[in-house]
Amino acid sequence: MRSEGSIVIDRPIEEVFHLTCDRVPEWSLVVSEEQILEESPDGVGTRFRTVTEDRGRRMVFDGVVTSHEPPHLSAVRLTGKDFDIEAVYMFEDLGGQTRVTQHSVVDGKGFFKVMFALFGWAMKKASCDATQRELESLKAYCETEPAAAP
Repeated sequence: MRSEGSIVIDRPIEEVFHLTCDRVPEWSLVVSEEQILEESPDGVGTRFRTVTEDRGRRMVFDGVVTSHEPPHLSAVRLTGKDFDIEAVYMFEDLGGQTRVTQHSVVDGKGFFKVMFALFGWAMKKASCDATQRELESLKAYCETEPAAAP
């Protein structure tokens, strides 16, 4: 199942990239914890563990950074018990503002694979709505978070 969303944030691209990639639990509506397990010097290959909580359901994902091109692109692969997620964030400089576009692909396992096959059309709309809510939360966070000290 694929979803996509985009939003314009009133903040420079370098700051939006940093806040988006390095502070996920602070702005995300579903990510409650994130722990770096093994850091790579250039970002690609960095391994981490993410805990999500959504509608009372707690899920743990093992993640790896698959692309890291500051300040324009960041991508991760998350592997979980019920499904895997590929998420790509693209950042576009709009002259003091930043457009953030997220593409994601969710692949179900077991029961969820069957659910995606049977109800994918309904789940896709819910997934796109959830993506947009996450981006709106990111926008609110980025536009109110104080600038980092020099």
